[in-house]
Amino acid sequence: MSNPSNPFTWAPTALPGVWRRSMTVHPDDRGSFMEIWREGWTDNLPDDLGSTTMRQANLSRSKARVLRGLHVHRRQADLWIVLDGRAFIGLVDVRPLLSGAGPAAIETIDAGPGDAVYLPEGVAHGFYAREALTLCYLVTNEYDGSDELGFTYRDPDVAVPWPDDDPIVSERDATAPRLRELVEQLKGTRAATPASGEGTR
Repeated sequence: MSNPSNPFTWAPTALPGVWRRSMTVHPDDRGSFMEIWREGWTDNLPDDLGSTTMRQANLSRSKARVLRGLHVHRRQADLWIVLDGRAFIGLVDVRPLLSGAGPAAIETIDAGPGDAVYLPEGVAHGFYAREALTLCYLVTNEYDGSDELGFTYRDPDVAVPWPDDDPIVSERDATAPRLRELVEQLKGTRAATPASGEGTR
């Protein structure tokens, strides 16, 4: 298990390559202080995850009952850090489907202020804001729009147990395809890409 007082330790979760830890919060009579990022923190993650160098930081604010997801990247890992509020995080490992190794696996995580979750490539992710939520997330690639994929959070083949049957969602997420459609799309794209093509890993 990770030791929250040690910023360089992570705890594994049920999904391979997904790691979590709790940041150390230093409160006093003025408020509090918390480190949210050191480059060395992801240096201690396993080498088989590929690049863990973060290249962009984003700040997401969501009203209570907002659901964002499910999104997945082929060439980008994420590091989520909850700054304020509480999140129900839904994760779907689509890597077994793409490789033919088996069905997708799911995991859910409840996260509050100071909780951090590392999400490798190929693990679809989304969150539901149990209350007003502020989330900082760092990513391993600068945004260019070419790796923004997703599928519906309501997919019955996945059945993530979201805590709200009627959350607030974007038009993009409301009209996202089923996971099976996305997998077929990705398999077709991979088959059409030469093995030595740019960006393959």
